[in-house]
Amino acid sequence: MNDWAPIAKEYDPLKAGSIDGTDEEPHDRAIWRAMLARYVPNKGVTGDPHLTLFVARLNLQTTEEKLKEVFSRYGDIRKIRLVRDLVTGFSKGYAFIEYKEERALLKAHRDANRLVIDQHEIFVDFELERTLKGWIPRRLGGGFGGKKESGQLRFGGRDRPFRKPINLPNMKNDVYGEGSAEKRNWSREGTREWRTRDRDHERSRDKRWPERERSWTWGESERDSKEERSRGRERKDRDR
Repeated sequence: MNDWAPIAKEYDPLKAGSIDGTDEEPHDRAIWRAMLARYVPNKGVTGDPHLTLFVARLNLQTTEEKLKEVFSRYGDIRKIRLVRDLVTGFSKGYAFIEYKEERALLKAHRDANRLVIDQHEIFVDFELERTLKGWIPRRLGGGFGGKKESGQLRFGGRDRPFRKPINLPNMKNDVYGEGSAEKRNWSREGTREWRTRDRDHERSRDKRWPERERSWTWGESERDSKEERSRGRERKDRDR
């Protein structure tokens, strides 16, 4: 708990797939793929990763000129790289913006997140591919997930941070009778009380049982004597 943080300091697919970073087994196939992946950051990407901003959830019609118009208000931009499909040339909906100064980067990171551009609410974060150790992109089962709350959920990022783990040691102790001495004494007293009641009930039942036997025996003997008298009267009537 001492080293816990809502934002991941090092990327671990297993932790990213857990809501609080405490899972010990992967719960979907994507996590398995990310754990088995051997990803190396793209060496063809240039620029300072510590001055680069990641911008996602863009409208597919948004251009580099529009991004420059919006993000230049936070400071001087060195380079904009809008990621496009190699075959079609169409935008993939995310881009990287490199600033000249760290002050501009921090200001854009703080103010541009959830900004609406071309009717789309964008997501802004620092570049992670070259700055976060162990980073695995989403196409390989990693990443920090998308906007949807169903399907592949990933945690530890700005958009969906880890939730603080729940620690309930006292509750566990109470369940197994390891709580305070007062609770243990109450439990023992309650047990003694029930045992005393059970013994009293057994004794009273033992006392009542002979009386029931006597009453049952008396009823049987009385019935037998009545049957004998009736049979005797029948014999006398026949003799007459």
